[in-house]
Amino acid sequence: MKTWVKAAAGMVGLGLSGLTYGVVEAHRFVVRHLEVPVLKPGSSLLRVLHVSDFHALARQKDKRQFIRGLADLEPDLVIDTGDNFCSADSLQPLLDDMAGLLERPGAFVFGSNDYLAPSFTNPFTYLLRGRSRAPEKPVPELPHEQLRQAFTSAGWLDLNDKSGTLEVEGHRLAFRGTDDAHHHRDHYEKVAGPADGEASLNIGVTHAPYLKILDAMIGDGMDIVFAGHTHGGQVCLPVKGAIITNCDLDTDRVKGLSQHSSGGRTGWLHVSAGVGSSPYAPYRTFCRPEVTLLTLVPRS
Repeated sequence: MKTWVKAAAGMVGLGLSGLTYGVVEAHRFVVRHLEVPVLKPGSSLLRVLHVSDFHALARQKDKRQFIRGLADLEPDLVIDTGDNFCSADSLQPLLDDMAGLLERPGAFVFGSNDYLAPSFTNPFTYLLRGRSRAPEKPVPELPHEQLRQAFTSAGWLDLNDKSGTLEVEGHRLAFRGTDDAHHHRDHYEKVAGPADGEASLNIGVTHAPYLKILDAMIGDGMDIVFAGHTHGGQVCLPVKGAIITNCDLDTDRVKGLSQHSSGGRTGWLHVSAGVGSSPYAPYRTFCRPEVTLLTLVPRS
């Protein structure tokens, strides 16, 4: 066999092996645990469960089981940063699986895949561009208003270009959020302004962590910002990690806890790698699907 044929066969084999591994990895759900020194000195602890990017389908039995089990973590607060479901017939199964979480205090924003069903994107084009784009052809709209109604009926704060407060375990929490920036639905000016000086904590929530939003929120005095959307890079490399972030955030902060500075202020940023992915790209490499339980503790 010629050398180039052997090389081509080797590359194909490597690609198939990587794809197989990626499909397996996409089902290795994990709960991350982090501690964040963000509360005022002398405050009691606050346990926040950050969930994002379920991209739920009714047929995904193992993912559904994982979501159902999250209520057993008994968080004080749930923050959902969007892209919850992929099809209209997935809505009620998702709400059934989230029933335990919906009994807890919560806040949410939407991502693009709460509004529109996912569509196929050439993965090679996506990797070259560094981010996905809005679909060029019409795609089905998802029943997002039913999802919104279910969340708000449970008492969760709708933070899509809105602000609000919650009393949680003796803490007065002030929130502000934006609608999905990835498809240009965000209007931060609707919630912009100084932080709430009477609040125990000022929290920003957005789906896609574009720098313009992070800069604005931290510059206005948010103590911590929660986001999703990136899938942690989804297709990552050993050692190097993420190749792209699907926004203008740097790859070093594509997931997990970091800090962000703007306007002379510095705050915390937590980006969730999320639980799911598009049904057209059901794989992950070196990036397990996750939720994070953050224990907020007093600053030293």
